[in-house]
Amino acid sequence: MNQTVLLVDDEPDILHLLEIALARMNLNTLSAKSLTEALQLLAHHEPDLCLTDMRLPDGNGLQLVEHVQQMERELPVAVITAHGSVEAAIDALKLGAFDFVSKPVALDKLRELVGHALNLKRTDGARNVRDLIGPSPATERLRGKIAKVARSQAPIHVHGESGAGKEVVARLIHQSSSRQDGPFIAVNCGAIPPELVESELFGHLKGSFTGAMHDKQGLFKAAEGGTLLLDEVADLPLATQVKLLRVLQEKAVRPVGSETEIGIDVRLISATHKQLNQEVAAGRFRDDLFYRINVIDIAVPALKERRDDIPDLTSYLLEKIAEENAEPVKRLSPSALSHLSHADFPGNVRQLENVLARAAALAEGEVIQIDDLEIIGSSSTIVASQHPQSHDLDFALEATVTQDVTTLAAVGGDLEGHMDSIERMILQNAMTEYRWNKTAAAKALGVSFRSLRYRLKKLGLED
Repeated sequence: MNQTVLLVDDEPDILHLLEIALARMNLNTLSAKSLTEALQLLAHHEPDLCLTDMRLPDGNGLQLVEHVQQMERELPVAVITAHGSVEAAIDALKLGAFDFVSKPVALDKLRELVGHALNLKRTDGARNVRDLIGPSPATERLRGKIAKVARSQAPIHVHGESGAGKEVVARLIHQSSSRQDGPFIAVNCGAIPPELVESELFGHLKGSFTGAMHDKQGLFKAAEGGTLLLDEVADLPLATQVKLLRVLQEKAVRPVGSETEIGIDVRLISATHKQLNQEVAAGRFRDDLFYRINVIDIAVPALKERRDDIPDLTSYLLEKIAEENAEPVKRLSPSALSHLSHADFPGNVRQLENVLARAAALAEGEVIQIDDLEIIGSSSTIVASQHPQSHDLDFALEATVTQDVTTLAAVGGDLEGHMDSIERMILQNAMTEYRWNKTAAAKALGVSFRSLRYRLKKLGLED
């Protein structure tokens, strides 16, 4: 049975053009020339998509978007805006519009929009968001937000502490959206050398710069039909920020060395652990780009704000660790789980996973005990040691991290990497002092022999 699109526009020529274009896509149409007519049709019909002009004789498209939101119908509403009217488009997206298309309407863009909108019918977003683990109220609110924003094409900005799960949230949005069959590509903007950022994102032509030996497809084009996550977007150079703004406005990229733009069909999600409004105030991030990518904002709560999730998270992570190592699944003793549930975890879920991976390697049996746990940089430090009077290594690590954590947070530093560098320095000094006698070094450091061996391997010092 053909699906139906409600068209709302007071210009007969545009209505006729849209009707022809949609008929070629085997779609039925209903037409209205005013807001009043559109509301009457909605009262008696259940279209699969509504496409409305922004300016109507008795109102505007935003009123129609609001009306549909109040009806609580799963009806995507897309708006037609004047060319270059970014503010109007963003206002519509913030109100809950599915997407927008600019006049004059390009038929290829119209087909893309309609295809994604109608694809929502077969998207089970509720099933996908259940993959977000944990019963806490904070996680439940996050599930609801993901399910809601997944039903639009609006740019989304995800923010939260390092290790909290920003990429997990972005991936769930993609999997719950009409783009779920397309690619999901994540890139860490801070990991790309500044001189290569534009080539990586937008592509380049052969010979466009030294070393460009062949044409290269950028990440935007690689994500065609899907979702692109720009992680640590605050680290983009200002010159690249200008070009990214144009990409979002024109829905097209210009490869380095090219004189022409290439249309793209990509949903953008950005993420950072920094406060973008502070980056804007400091002049490190463009305010117009911030306005454009921050259409919908999602805050990912820190693990300390959802402690009720820790039991479920530990079960999931222990299964994951066992699968990766092809080993039997280990479980936590009740006392070990209690200790984990009261720890602060400044490194969030990523730190919890590291703690569990280390504990699973150290545990003698199938049950992980308190002595197998090592939580560094937390208000609850548990040391795997048979010598309670000598905790030199962990004391040094915790003291250093505690001293530096405020500074690291202020500058947006990598806490986990900082901890590893401190631990590596301490271990190198100890092993040198004891001429690589691991038994003597372990005793001096106040850790077990197995713990020392694990740490040396993890930090690449084993050889």
